[in-house]
Amino acid sequence: MGSVRKASAWLGLVDDNDDERYYDDDYSEGTDAGDAWVTDPRVKVATDVAEEKGRRIATVTPDSFRDARSIGELFRDGVPVIMNLTAMEATDAKRVVDFAAGLIFGLRGSIERVSTRVFLLSPADTQVISGEPAAHRSDGFFNQS
Repeated sequence: MGSVRKASAWLGLVDDNDDERYYDDDYSEGTDAGDAWVTDPRVKVATDVAEEKGRRIATVTPDSFRDARSIGELFRDGVPVIMNLTAMEATDAKRVVDFAAGLIFGLRGSIERVSTRVFLLSPADTQVISGEPAAHRSDGFFNQS
């Protein structure tokens, strides 16, 4: 696999394997006519209490590059954003990732790949803590030796 292909696979823009046995293509989320969304249903933000305490995370599932603006506005306001690009064409997804890279560079944030075509954009004042397996902990918790 070439370096460009590896980079594209890491960004989730192309499939790096053909193993699709865990995915169900027939699954579709039904939309209920009774849902009362006040905002765009592709952007989900926590309650007002969480907003007052500064504990908000937004999830955005853009359909096209035009939706990148909502990602930028949330991130600019200091809200960590989870971008789910699985519903986009590969070319538009690449443009959104490029936009996000410029956004995090300009605002001194960070970007992490969560899974294929899903990224976490973290503002500069947000610390992302990755889970460390219990076997590697050094705090002595459950240490039998």
